[in-house]
Amino acid sequence: MTPLFKKFLGINWILILTMLGLLAFGVYAIYNASYFRDDSGVLKLHLKWKDQMRWIGLGLPFLLGAALIDYKWVRWACVPMYLAGLGGLVYLQLYGVEVKGNLAWVTIAGQNVQPSQFAIMSGIVMLAVVFGELPRMWPVFRRPWLRLIVAGIVAGIPAAMVIKEDLGSGLVWGPVFLSMMLVGSIPFRYMITLILGALCIIPIVYFFVLKPYQQARIDTTWYMITNQMDKVDTRGDGWVPTFVQIAVASAGFEGKGPMSEKVPDHGTIHRQFFPSTEAHSDFIFGVICEEFGFRGAVLLLTGIALLLIQGIFMAFYSRDQVGRLLVVGVVAMFFAHTFQNAGMNLGMLPVIGLPLPFISYGGTFMIVTLFLVGMMQSVWVHRNISPVRKKTVGGREIRDDDDED
Repeated sequence: MTPLFKKFLGINWILILTMLGLLAFGVYAIYNASYFRDDSGVLKLHLKWKDQMRWIGLGLPFLLGAALIDYKWVRWACVPMYLAGLGGLVYLQLYGVEVKGNLAWVTIAGQNVQPSQFAIMSGIVMLAVVFGELPRMWPVFRRPWLRLIVAGIVAGIPAAMVIKEDLGSGLVWGPVFLSMMLVGSIPFRYMITLILGALCIIPIVYFFVLKPYQQARIDTTWYMITNQMDKVDTRGDGWVPTFVQIAVASAGFEGKGPMSEKVPDHGTIHRQFFPSTEAHSDFIFGVICEEFGFRGAVLLLTGIALLLIQGIFMAFYSRDQVGRLLVVGVVAMFFAHTFQNAGMNLGMLPVIGLPLPFISYGGTFMIVTLFLVGMMQSVWVHRNISPVRKKTVGGREIRDDDDED
């Protein structure tokens, strides 16, 4: 048995099966959300489910390659990856495509690409090395406050570049950073201080950083939660959250069924409440709730929770701190996306364009998601392989197992 084939057999196949089940259900949900749309125009909404299958096919080799290659490469590749992510954000500011007031895409070879997704991926890799490997490389970074400053700069620069234009992608950095900080041996007093400081900055960000339409989304959600519906502009900023909430609430326990029937002069029986260009992406959870009801939504969230729990289980068995931090960062990212996407579809959080992992349509996000799952698998596959370091003792170079957690 070759070592490569042995690694292939060592993949966590339970997690793979869970992921494939979510991907298959996602394609089915995208089909239901868009197959009946008008096929005129360049968007070709009725073919989005086929495009999703192509993105999955393109992302699976990245998953397999990342899983079979030892993740020790992140120790030397983290800096180039991070700089490439920052370069993508700079390119976004210069040549980005603005859609509905949101600057989040650049066009490369005829395809829309989200640099912010690559930035968060490289940021997770970089933070794992900063928290887990930097103290070993330079003993001065064993001081928690110094390590925290470096990590804050690493996460703060791309987050600040993204949050003004794409609030959702920028906010993902928060839970990712806090989760990796918690596992990265940073004392709780630093975390409490950081959270309190962030709470003090929120009003400044709201009044001086966010754009008017972003402020309006937050205000609308607050009015809906506090039952001040007379202040909600249902013909303006409140149109989408109001009617998405109606669609979800009217589905009941069993839902309205997966198929849509066209009725003369009345459009369709359901799914007419969702924006046609976003029903298969940002509002896919709302479509699932309307079609399959409460039970369908719970089953979907249970499947995602099962995948996240398996990720936490894999983190416990990591061979070193870097691997553990990588898995925790990926799990935190998936959780943040799921929490925000479900929350905004239920009217509990502001409408922010964060896709639902494995379910929502998205090319860049799908490839990044599958690559990060491959990184989790690499940590699992190589958990029993002790990395070997070399050190010099008495002028002689000897090998020493690196077993530090």
